[in-house]
Amino acid sequence: MALITLQFQSTSLCRPTRVQVLLPNDIPEEMARENEHYKRPAKTLVLLHGYTGSCDDWLTGSRVQEISGKYNLAIVMPSGENSFYLDQKGTGRAYGTLVGKELIGYLRKTFGIAMSAADTFIGGLSMGGFGALHTGLLYPENYSGIIALSSALIAREVMNMKEGEGNGVADYDYYRTTFGEPAELETSENNPEYVVKKRLERGESIQPIFMACGTEDFLLAKNRQFRDFLKEQGVNVDYHESPGIHDWRFWNEYLEPGVMWMLGEG
Repeated sequence: MALITLQFQSTSLCRPTRVQVLLPNDIPEEMARENEHYKRPAKTLVLLHGYTGSCDDWLTGSRVQEISGKYNLAIVMPSGENSFYLDQKGTGRAYGTLVGKELIGYLRKTFGIAMSAADTFIGGLSMGGFGALHTGLLYPENYSGIIALSSALIAREVMNMKEGEGNGVADYDYYRTTFGEPAELETSENNPEYVVKKRLERGESIQPIFMACGTEDFLLAKNRQFRDFLKEQGVNVDYHESPGIHDWRFWNEYLEPGVMWMLGEG
């Protein structure tokens, strides 16, 4: 298993950005020969970290290295800082473009992976779950499936915020900087629900989505609401709940099932 810590000059951020990459390109021949997943080219999964996290989180908190080798899956973990993976106002703050477009181009040019949407997927947890949903929905030409775990689907909460308000996570100024003007968020591309509606209006089909959230998670109601919205819109969503909170125990319970679903084995 090759683990590559790289830094490349991002035009979206106008500075270098860090990415962790797992490449299953050194699996022993006898192991690969007995594994059906090595009878095809490697597929690619971009995994997004959560709020206050980093591109190292999946490596230290989950079984990504084992999963990468088991399923012949290149796993790419970019740095999103606390951006919700959205394009924000101001030069050098295009985090959505970074993950949705620039990163894919870099992977194709440098490693020869993620060459088609059919072989490329996006996933994430918490803030990264929101980012996976939003980015995957906004860039269907690059991502054919989405895995969203305990997603921070807070667009509706943010759009109702008034100046001086906030919550236990961040203040109003942070949300306004990150999502744009709250009063305009309902019809903004920073709102995943709006992206779904606009794509359907254009006659596009929405790629399948895998969602999971713990029944004791503080984000449960928001995940159920988004699930219901997707079903109302006729989107193919595979939704799961089980006992659990907002932690790695729960995310590890569903990461591999999400990968299996993504590969058509779930």
